[in-house]
Amino acid sequence: MSITDEYPMQRWVFQDAAGRFDIDLGDSNMLPGRLDQLAVDPGLELDYGHDRGIGALRDRVADLYAGDAASVLITQGAQQALYLVYASLLAPGAQVIVYRPGWQQSWDITADLGCQVDCAPYREDLTFDVEAAAALAGPGLRLIVANSPCNPTGRRIADADLRGLLELAERRDAYLLLDEEYALDLRDSPARSSDRVISVSSLSKVYGFPGLRVGWMYGPPEVVEGCARRKFLSTIANSVLCETLACDVLDHRDHYLRRYADITSQGLRLVREFARRNADAVQLVEPENTPFAWLRLTTGEQPLSLCRRVLDAGVLLMPGETLGATDGFRICFARDPEAVTEGLRRIEPLLRPTPQAPPSAAPFSGQNSNLPNGVL
Repeated sequence: MSITDEYPMQRWVFQDAAGRFDIDLGDSNMLPGRLDQLAVDPGLELDYGHDRGIGALRDRVADLYAGDAASVLITQGAQQALYLVYASLLAPGAQVIVYRPGWQQSWDITADLGCQVDCAPYREDLTFDVEAAAALAGPGLRLIVANSPCNPTGRRIADADLRGLLELAERRDAYLLLDEEYALDLRDSPARSSDRVISVSSLSKVYGFPGLRVGWMYGPPEVVEGCARRKFLSTIANSVLCETLACDVLDHRDHYLRRYADITSQGLRLVREFARRNADAVQLVEPENTPFAWLRLTTGEQPLSLCRRVLDAGVLLMPGETLGATDGFRICFARDPEAVTEGLRRIEPLLRPTPQAPPSAAPFSGQNSNLPNGVL
């Protein structure tokens, strides 16, 4: 599949699937939290805030890395952080190496900026192929983009592969941009020890607050400075209200991580059982602390075709075509067990593309059945 021959996620979620499902197993985030779980002083002054983010939040994010607030920029979600890095570091003609499947922004925006974009494959076991990236690297290499743990494969970069990517970036005077949305302990981030690494994360995926639109980057102060300038010229600052609520989330970080571990462990058990029952149709790629899993489809049917039929049964999945792949689909299991169980029940008879009576698509009446479309 070429970069220009995509089936965009935006079309799938906001056009094709909109209003057609009552069970959401397609998003990539933890079950969303609620405003009444958070606390804020009603006397909070809603001023412009700060272009880098309010100091209290920068300090808390720096603590996540056991680092310095001078290396932190608060952004409107991780997506803005990634975009600011691209806009700040890249010029027409620069080479960018990305991994696919992955997040469409990494190859679309960089191509729009006039860069030479080369897509590195994963190995057969979906680990990161450093040798393939090194073979693509040219004299104009400016940025390597990787996601660990990876959306959608669920695999993290092994330590040896991470060292290999970092060494490649250092040899070419390039940067390694690490999307660490699903990393549970950012003290392990290589951005803490290398001035060639930029880490990006947010409260959207693990913490379950995508609606706050609070993300960040952690990296070399000179890169942060360039990104802060572009942020100011586009959005000035984030919402002071959302950043203050984000401080409350991080003050109760241990609670949210325990919640994440509890819900994902229950959901993953159900998906494992589903994959074992249907081993002739799907192969589970065991996730590494992500709220979703990648299921390889072995029936010969295209993932988008299957996901369209599943959508007719009221269940949202994420077809591989939206992520730069054609061999599988992503399924989120960070949902109430009742919703995951019912969703899998509806999917199971549709896995094999043969005429069958479709499962009942009556609205699921369990808790949190009307899950909103999130930021994917």
